[in-house]
Amino acid sequence: MSAVLREIAPALAEGEHLLISTVSNVSIAEIKHHLEKEIPILRAMPNIAVSVGKSMTSLCNDESVRPEAKEEAREIFATMGETMFITEEQMTPATALCACGIAFFLRAIRAAAQGGVEVGFHAEEAIRLAAQTARGAATLLLDGDTHPKVEIDKVTTPMGVTIAGLNEMEHHGFSSSMIRGIVTSSEKAAKLYQRQENGNGKDQ
Repeated sequence: MSAVLREIAPALAEGEHLLISTVSNVSIAEIKHHLEKEIPILRAMPNIAVSVGKSMTSLCNDESVRPEAKEEAREIFATMGETMFITEEQMTPATALCACGIAFFLRAIRAAAQGGVEVGFHAEEAIRLAAQTARGAATLLLDGDTHPKVEIDKVTTPMGVTIAGLNEMEHHGFSSSMIRGIVTSSEKAAKLYQRQENGNGKDQ
């Protein structure tokens, strides 16, 4: 990252360019350190669902970035899904929740499909059933502006089938495993890029 910034710095013109970084855990201050120019800098963290226009992209900027630059960045990533401006301190956790999170939710869908195979479906059928069910769950929350608990309560009746399955999953640590996975990924992401300096004060 340091080498790339030094390479592109001469080509960046103040008042003409906007720089958007998608590199995890490289701060705006760190980028400015290498550019040594007054270029508007934002950070963005999309996920691989950009390929289908369904990314959740987190954006942040420092106070020097003007509103029109923020809007330009938002418009770019809005073509690939949803966007949200957050604080820079939240960008590393956002990497874990949204960028790594794609893999976490895919693993959950795969597990559901494996359960489907065990109860009688062919693998292709089970994946389609599980994936569409996951899409429906997400749409209920996003389009209905509701909370997971509200929707869960709609399908859990006393002594019913759903609550029995939920309690069994919780007994085996479903929620705690997801939480720990996100926390672990966030902690690792925080260590991805660290600037080191040699005795001459130059970046290595």
